[in-house]
Amino acid sequence: MNVYFDNAATTKIRDEVIDNMSNVLKDCFGNPSSTHSYGRSAKSYIETSRKSIAKILNCDPGEIIFNSGGTESDNSILKCAVKDLGVKHIISSKIEHHAITHTLEELKIQGVNVNYVKLSENGNVDIDNLEYLLSSNDEPKLVTLMYINNEIGNILDVKYVSDLCQKYNSFFHTDAVQAVGHYKIDLKSINIDFLSSAAHKFHGPKGVGFTYINKSTKIKSFICGGPQERGLRAGTESVHNIVGMTKALEIADKNMEQEAKQVLSIKEYMIDNLKKLFPDIHFNGESGDIKNSTYTILNVCLPISNDKAAMLDFNLDLKGIACSRGSACQSGSSEGSHVLDEIQSEDQKKFPSVRFSFSHNNKIEEVDYLIDTLKELIYPQ
Repeated sequence: MNVYFDNAATTKIRDEVIDNMSNVLKDCFGNPSSTHSYGRSAKSYIETSRKSIAKILNCDPGEIIFNSGGTESDNSILKCAVKDLGVKHIISSKIEHHAITHTLEELKIQGVNVNYVKLSENGNVDIDNLEYLLSSNDEPKLVTLMYINNEIGNILDVKYVSDLCQKYNSFFHTDAVQAVGHYKIDLKSINIDFLSSAAHKFHGPKGVGFTYINKSTKIKSFICGGPQERGLRAGTESVHNIVGMTKALEIADKNMEQEAKQVLSIKEYMIDNLKKLFPDIHFNGESGDIKNSTYTILNVCLPISNDKAAMLDFNLDLKGIACSRGSACQSGSSEGSHVLDEIQSEDQKKFPSVRFSFSHNNKIEEVDYLIDTLKELIYPQ
């Protein structure tokens, strides 16, 4: 059996999305910036997509800017906030995606003041400490915190944080890569300045995403060149990818309640069965708490011996089970997960941690196969 439990890394593209993209690739090859009929046809696909995404997120179409995905979005927002908005102080956390943490290290070298908010032992943002940092001085500030952590599944109270930022007249950016397409987001009711997304996290194509930029926030293009995307992102738009992303988000939005219920049942079933197999199991972050974590991610610390741990991911792969030790962006790295390093105790760090992440394509029978495989690998007869 082949089992894919690595949906936080990327998701399988939906068949309907592939069909839509294929039609555009076949029939629409014009440059969207061209004024002739071929160009206008391509442009119409882009603007229809923009309107559709804006409707789903309840924002204005002009606030949606297409780009290559989450990493570009995170980089552009942080750097443009410093360059164009005069931000001199950025508040973040040490368990953000590397697209944020590495960019912050670069900005620190350039003289930007960067503070990291305190975290609870489960990886939750210390709201009191965040307010203290926001009130610490009068420098123009930007807060950048993930909507949902990609490794441990913790959910940020985005509304509360956005209100706090507004109270202290600060900009707020959230990396919502693991949230868009999985949760209803109403941008008219949240005081967010910037939001980042990536299509391949909600069963769309890779290499495309969008940034929400509140119309009251004035920044300039991160990439120099032509006037595409309202002058905020130069470069010829990838029409077929934008259409594919839009179709994927439309389907995700339509089926959200039904698919979330299905996926949550799989996560709950796995939690129950892992507890039976490993009575001393530890769930990293809030991932074992179905009320305080996303339904798509479960991160576990397995209480097994070092000799069993050394080859665990390799042996799971041999059995056809795809999962992740830490974030996929760190695969092959000897450093391990920077997220777990921040929140685990020294004893917990001695044991292997594995991230399982789910989608509507998963089935209960796949969990049974995983449990049987772990029994075979850890407790051979």
